Amino acid sequence: MNKPVDTDAIWQRDEIESPCVKICVIHPQSRLCAGCLRSIDEIGGWSRMSPDQRREVIDALPDRKGLVSKRRGGRAGRKGQAS
Repeated sequence: MNKPVDTDAIWQRDEIESPCVKICVIHPQSRLCAGCLRSIDEIGGWSRMSPDQRREVIDALPDRKGLVSKRRGGRAGRKGQAS
């Protein structure tokens, strides 16, 4: 007799979740996402990274906060530019 497969175990894997906060804007100078602070390569390769690689990225994120300055958009962002 075949033993039933525990499908719940498949969905309960121990994985490091993505730090994505759904604010996907790449900062032009730092080339980092303003929301999660990952690079384009890190974002694109996240699903293929090992747990150790993901942990390295997560551990590096706090040090990147100063690399992404807040940008002002719209009228406030154009204030002071020549017309």
